[in-house]
Amino acid sequence: ASPVDIASSDRHTVKPWLDNRIGISPPAPDLAAKGFSLVGGRVDVIGGNAVPTLVYRHNEHLITVVAEPAAAGTSGPQSKQTDGYNMVRWTSSGFSYWAVSDLERAELDGFVADYRTATGATAPPES
Repeated sequence: ASPVDIASSDRHTVKPWLDNRIGISPPAPDLAAKGFSLVGGRVDVIGGNAVPTLVYRHNEHLITVVAEPAAAGTSGPQSKQTDGYNMVRWTSSGFSYWAVSDLERAELDGFVADYRTATGATAPPES
């Protein structure tokens, strides 16, 4: 089975597809230059609610980014590990995110940092 319902590395294809299916789509930054290519998107169901999901690839590993609509607010990344998968959760821009992957923890943390920076969830370092 495919990990995505819409296979595309173009966020301008994935975001409208999610919008058309469920009326919402999270930011889908192009992180290919950082080594994380967008594979596509799908709709997952959590607690009976349809939620947008993005899938990125890093080498042979997939990273699933589930974006559940959330109240306003921001929270920094919190990490967990279960059944060989690393998970990082954070909240920003109206979504509560979960990034899940079998990547090493440091690599997944790097992806989350790049995603958060690209979506404006973190202030750039002061120079």
